[in-house]
Amino acid sequence: MKKIYLFVFSSLVFQQMYSQNDNVEKKGLIAKEMKSFAHKMAAGNINPNTLNYDLQYQRMDVTINPAVKNISGSVTSHFKPAQAMSSIYFDLDNQMPVSQVSYHGQNLSFQQLSTKELKINFASALSANVLDSLTVYYAGTPASINNSFFNGTQGGTAVLSTLNEPYGAQDWFPTKQSLNDKIERFDIKVTTPSQYNVASNGKLMSETMLGNNQKRTFWRTQYPTAAYLIALSITNFTKINDTMGNPPFPFVNYVFPSTAANTTSMSNIEWTKTVMNTFETYFGPYPFRNEKYGHMEFQAGGGMEHQTMSSMASWGRGLIAHELAHQWFGDKVTCGAWNDIWLNEGFATFGEHVANEKLLMSNADFMNYLMVQKNYITGAPGGRVYVADSDLTSVGTIFNGRLSYSKGAFVLRMLKWILGDTAFYQALQQYHARPALAYNYVKTQDFNASLLQSTGQDFTGFFNDWIYGEGYPIYDIRWKQNGNTLTFKASQTQSSPAVSFFELPLPVKVNGTGGQVAYFALNNTTNNQYFVQTVAFPVASVEFNYEYQILERNSTVTMDSTLGTAEADREEFGLYPNPAKNEIFLKGIKKPAEFVIYAMDGKLVRKGTYLPEESVSISELVPGTYIFKIHDQSIKFLKK
Repeated sequence: MKKIYLFVFSSLVFQQMYSQNDNVEKKGLIAKEMKSFAHKMAAGNINPNTLNYDLQYQRMDVTINPAVKNISGSVTSHFKPAQAMSSIYFDLDNQMPVSQVSYHGQNLSFQQLSTKELKINFASALSANVLDSLTVYYAGTPASINNSFFNGTQGGTAVLSTLNEPYGAQDWFPTKQSLNDKIERFDIKVTTPSQYNVASNGKLMSETMLGNNQKRTFWRTQYPTAAYLIALSITNFTKINDTMGNPPFPFVNYVFPSTAANTTSMSNIEWTKTVMNTFETYFGPYPFRNEKYGHMEFQAGGGMEHQTMSSMASWGRGLIAHELAHQWFGDKVTCGAWNDIWLNEGFATFGEHVANEKLLMSNADFMNYLMVQKNYITGAPGGRVYVADSDLTSVGTIFNGRLSYSKGAFVLRMLKWILGDTAFYQALQQYHARPALAYNYVKTQDFNASLLQSTGQDFTGFFNDWIYGEGYPIYDIRWKQNGNTLTFKASQTQSSPAVSFFELPLPVKVNGTGGQVAYFALNNTTNNQYFVQTVAFPVASVEFNYEYQILERNSTVTMDSTLGTAEADREEFGLYPNPAKNEIFLKGIKKPAEFVIYAMDGKLVRKGTYLPEESVSISELVPGTYIFKIHDQSIKFLKK
């Protein structure tokens, strides 16, 4: 879901980044999202009662009048048991009364539980790995607590819409909400009064007039879909059928008549074609080309990345870009736990970075946008992007605009700086295309493993710092020129003790007295590290983090005539190899000294005496990331 700058941003910052309309369009949806999440979060990411089967197909056949908040009909589910089972559970609010469960022409007994589950009992146990099916008949008024099924009016006409993320699907149909089993195919058949149009996921198969002023609309999606991404919206939409992309595929928009008459809104909707072309260039082919992309208008506020058809309450271009980016990141690959929500929201926010940089902003405006983002992220000294299990009941922690959204996006910008644009975007495309990940649920470790496979670089330490760790670095950069030799010293402190040192290439721009420019990436692996570079011109000034490539705050750059070449030439403290397997060696330590090794949680796991020219055994350590400390100097290392 969408922007959460609501909590911390001042109105001034909002105005710097977005129009007032963009500000307003985010707020209603965030409030809705948080209310929904708080209601069910105690259940965690997984319902253990639904782990014993694979839900492969669902067919919804329901009747809805948008003027009345009610739904009635049936949902047929095809499933494959993972083991012999005598009962099956679906997530369904117990406020939605079930009248019948049909199984091969027979009625089954069932119970609706206070845990918002439907338990269905089989007459005899089902065999494992044999595809089976049943149909649940139900009717009722979905609960209002999640506002996942809501109606109102637009232009004097009734409108009804749904919004499930994260746990609202069970409020209006029986399904499986756990983030571990996508539904391979979903049919949505909705009967309404004939004056209404129904928008939904997938491909429009038919619209059939039934008589008695009734119409049945049939949508089908044949891409795997998370339950929270199933959606519909119903009113007297103006339907706009077009194409986009190369080769072209359907671009379908269902908008309120007032929107169809608004030239600014329609211009922004048309602009979707442009940002689609840009995202296909950088992210790879649109993931649902065999069906469509488009928008269905609703009244929840903001937008929601419903698969193949984003729900929209307004038409700002930043919001359009955000929802479109979600089709790759959030819909094709979907966070496999709410702990990893940044894999949805950080990536979609990075999609805004791409749209702003390539399409919407001048370079100066884009730099200002990045500056505002950086200052917002570093406006507090701590906070993790990854949501710890202990924080899953904290709505503000999960849907935190500073961390899950903005910092998650900036983490991707830093990876782009480290890898370079070509390698980075290639790695992004390979991430969501890998057979084990495509159209599936993913976690942070999957993205990390994919980066290693794509680039050959192990980013475990980087993720420990920036996703699982807290805070940001503060740098003191000092420099001195002596002839053609330019010496730098980089010192770092950290805003939070959760990270002992941030290893990063430091972006430095050197400006000459005659307008010359040189760029350096200083591979900063230890504190108080010296670097020696060559420049062929007199230096007037040095700029650090000149295009906001990395996150930092309150860093300083100083010309320091006291920097000496003897200091620059001394052997730096370090250890190798890194990663290591059974032993490590130190450099820069000439005398015996006591050392300690800490785990990343601060627990002391080893201490001893280092003897120069000898190795330190780490064979007894379990694989992971550790801090080695000696003589008040510390360095991080990875044990394979």
